[in-house]
Amino acid sequence: LKWAVQLLPPPRAPAAMGASAMQLLKWAVQLLALAYFLTQAYDIRLFAVREYGKVIHEFDPWFNFRAAQYLVDNGWHKFINWFDTKVWYPLGRPVGHTIYPGMQVAAAVIYHSLEALGAPMSINDVCVFIPAWFGVSATFLAGALTREATQSNAMGLGACAIMAVIPAHLMRSVAGGYDNESVAVTAIILTFYCWCRSIRNASSWPVGFATGFAYVFMVATWGGYVFVVNLVALHAAVVTLSCMARDKDDELKGLHKAYSLFYVIGVAGAVQIPVVGWTPLKSLEQISALLVFLGLQVLAFCAARRGKMTFMEYNMLRFKIAGVAVGVLAVVAACLWPTGYFGPLSSRVRGLFVKHTRTGNPLVDSVAEHQATSPDAYWNYVHYCGYWAVPGIIIAAANAAVPPGRGAATSFLMLYLAVTYYFSSKMTRLVLILGPPTAMAGGVFIGWLFDQIGAPLEDDEPTDNKVAEAKPAEPEPEAKQTGKKGKAKGKPAPTPPKKKSAKDGNDIKEALKFFKTKEGRNIRAGVGAVVLLGTWSFWGSFQRHSWELAEYSLSHPSIMYKVRLKTGEQVILDDYREAYYWLSSNTRPSARIVAWWDYGYQITGIGNRTSIADGNTWNHEHIALLGKALVSPQPKAHDILRHIGDYVLVWAGGGGDDMAKSPHLARIGNSVYPDTCGEEDPTCSKFGFDHFGPTPMMQRSLLYRMCKEGQKEGGKEVTVNPKYFKLSFVSKFGKVRIYEIQNVSKESRTWVRENRDPSGRGYYPPALKELLSTKQDFAQVEDFNRKGGKKNAYTRYVEESGGR
Repeated sequence: LKWAVQLLPPPRAPAAMGASAMQLLKWAVQLLALAYFLTQAYDIRLFAVREYGKVIHEFDPWFNFRAAQYLVDNGWHKFINWFDTKVWYPLGRPVGHTIYPGMQVAAAVIYHSLEALGAPMSINDVCVFIPAWFGVSATFLAGALTREATQSNAMGLGACAIMAVIPAHLMRSVAGGYDNESVAVTAIILTFYCWCRSIRNASSWPVGFATGFAYVFMVATWGGYVFVVNLVALHAAVVTLSCMARDKDDELKGLHKAYSLFYVIGVAGAVQIPVVGWTPLKSLEQISALLVFLGLQVLAFCAARRGKMTFMEYNMLRFKIAGVAVGVLAVVAACLWPTGYFGPLSSRVRGLFVKHTRTGNPLVDSVAEHQATSPDAYWNYVHYCGYWAVPGIIIAAANAAVPPGRGAATSFLMLYLAVTYYFSSKMTRLVLILGPPTAMAGGVFIGWLFDQIGAPLEDDEPTDNKVAEAKPAEPEPEAKQTGKKGKAKGKPAPTPPKKKSAKDGNDIKEALKFFKTKEGRNIRAGVGAVVLLGTWSFWGSFQRHSWELAEYSLSHPSIMYKVRLKTGEQVILDDYREAYYWLSSNTRPSARIVAWWDYGYQITGIGNRTSIADGNTWNHEHIALLGKALVSPQPKAHDILRHIGDYVLVWAGGGGDDMAKSPHLARIGNSVYPDTCGEEDPTCSKFGFDHFGPTPMMQRSLLYRMCKEGQKEGGKEVTVNPKYFKLSFVSKFGKVRIYEIQNVSKESRTWVRENRDPSGRGYYPPALKELLSTKQDFAQVEDFNRKGGKKNAYTRYVEESGGR
């Protein structure tokens, strides 16, 4: 009993008990605030569900849903070996080897878990809600990472408050938007949190295991994993240089272990994903991470041999061994380079580092979200948070400089914000990855204000007098005696140093010391309250902007949306699903639907019919064949399409219809089939609109005639020749038209079916052999490994014009 009593805490004084109660109250308030922000994060993402029901949105999410359904129905083994013959006709697609499966695996795990818990939910509903669920988790992790970098609960909560509603994250995380990025943002922040946690101090390195596994999940989820591995590698290099400059071997050893665990586990897991393969060790986009890994191994080797070397001797050893290592790497790289071992930079990645906005690939250049980000887009997606991030990052840096600050995590936050801002300026789509660091930096600023307001509640700092009273008096050093004449030998006892004044260079220390006193804390609270009141109206504006954008813009499924008729009546326009349902009910299950690649995922996902191309865009030449057919005159288009399709589906009725996209179709077709527009017209300017309306080439095209049939142009009615194509369906509001191809080649259909190889891969029918012989395989600007490849006219134009 006596021993047990000793384990109990000593009785608290009344003041201590009051402080403890205040601390409990503070934690309770913080937990309630966290719960409120997470609830906000979920609620703001449900507008689409409340308005339109549990509907999958847009284009890519329909493929993701279809793949998740296949995984749930058939299991992992069949999924990873799935060759889909209903897409990219007649070629097909090895889905299991060309997909990032992390999102589908997450959906399947949630689906089966809910079933096991007795709360079953359809796979459609699981896929609809996953973006909202992961939006909440990303919000929590953003707060955790901010807390790790600043050691402030208020700053972490500030990050949660912003991340919950910032449009840059909402744009890919509203319910129904079942896209890779909706899950990937959570995986990104989780990886970054684990990384910063693993280098908190020299003994934190075992968290590197978690960093590696979080990164594997990230790799399995989205191609943006390249950004993640490079940012971690860059930060590891920065921290390494800092440790070397400060001669902090213990910190460097911890960093070496943490990064090695992350890299080895991450790469070992990444190469198991078929779509990734061995690219972590071969791609120039990821080679920096490998170089940092090898560099840390060299430094660890040097550290093991340091012994009693001086700092200068130790640096000389590092320099010599590093020189040998660099020489070996140079020889290995020189031997591998001619073999084509290193993969080139992709056009999308290359576009992030060039001054112009065109990459030389007309397919990539045709996508609006691949264009440079405008100031209006920044305002729309980050709003006032962009301004709050500036003082926030300064406060974080200053906070890290005050012991015991976490400089490594803070420097990561600074790098995170700087790098994502640069990349987001190059491509509108990448504003998505700017959202989290902007929320974190802005959250630091907002949290700092609340920290100042709460300063009077902090414990009193001990004064100099109290510290002096607490310390026992130290005996004065005695002079060493000699054996002769009793005189002191050596130097006399040193006199105590004079107390330095602020004029001696201690102004900052004195100021910091003052602001920890009761009077200083009251001043901080006053200043914080004034600044917070000044910021409050901007905070309200940001909140209103985010909620309105979420409700009226970001939550529209695009596959259906509200419109107002001339009568003033508001209705839901559902033409696109109506068309796909018509295909499902009125065509043969084996029907092949010709349409621009944008709609391929919806054709297979909703209509359950075979598509010619889709948003995977893995085969540029095949899309070029489709583009050439659609912009050709009717007879020539029919000669192509009768061998690969049964119906043609077009989007009409204005807005983002096929007419708006048609110049891109022409350029893409011309990039492989030069006779589409001609070598002398790389941008296909002859296909489009001029001052007099559509150009002659456009007027003759199949796409124009299908979209405009029944309308008058130049005094004449636009018609489609029923000898080639027969109108079969027009949607309620005229947004979609479907034409049946006449005189379809049964021989070509039979030949494709009978000549698939064992894996399911198909080939073009012999009837298209003559046309295919005229194509030039696409070579884009970055194909520097290509030997003797002739670049198309559009690519040469981009090179010569500087992409303007």
